[in-house]
Amino acid sequence: MRRLVPALFALALAATACGSEQPVTAQAEARTLTVFAAASLTESFGALGKQFEAQNSGVTVKFSFEGSSALVQKLTQGAKADVFASADQANMDKATKGAVIDGQPSVFATNRLAIAVGKGNPKGVKGLADLAKDGLTVVVCAPQVPCGSAAKKVQQSSGVTLKPASEEQDVKSVLAKVQSGDADAGLVYVTDATSAAAKVDKVDFPESTGAINNYPIAVVKDAPQAALAKQFTDFILSAEGKKELAKVGFGAP
Repeated sequence: MRRLVPALFALALAATACGSEQPVTAQAEARTLTVFAAASLTESFGALGKQFEAQNSGVTVKFSFEGSSALVQKLTQGAKADVFASADQANMDKATKGAVIDGQPSVFATNRLAIAVGKGNPKGVKGLADLAKDGLTVVVCAPQVPCGSAAKKVQQSSGVTLKPASEEQDVKSVLAKVQSGDADAGLVYVTDATSAAAKVDKVDFPESTGAINNYPIAVVKDAPQAALAKQFTDFILSAEGKKELAKVGFGAP
């Protein structure tokens, strides 16, 4: 018995130690998804990026929001990204011809122009023709930018010729000049004016239907996170993605 007691005590300690061990929880692999997206997608993609991160443990979505033409230039010059979302088909076509896109792009939304004016519409802008009047400082996007191309189309189809004070490199820059008071009015997307409703008023005009922009998205060739990029594009194309985009006025494909 004297020999047996120490042995039993040792076994009891071992059992207690084993029972106190906690299960090891596997940590999710940390991954960063880099998305190049048109400036007009800033608010919607920002929200969708957070949703995607919440659904995929360990994933961080890093966005670069600029004019679509500038993003294509970066990609063709060797910039690394996983996903490209353009504000028009023309710039996506440039990316495809530049051999920086993997597979077939998919259109996930549409957009149209609106006039952004200061709160209360102090200049009394009612439509596109008003932007051609003397004494009004108007800004638009540069022609190579999707919102600038759309502005050019509506001018051609309507016969209204604008004399902008400046041509900006992305739609957010146009919006910023209206918000700051440097411009009385600017041609932006419906979605941008809606997102900035606390700072600007939106004036719709019927001629905008003559320049509807398709928004395509695609996985970038040799994407560092190719599988995750495909998962993200599918998420944007899903009902969940379309619901978020619709909140600021994006149309269905």
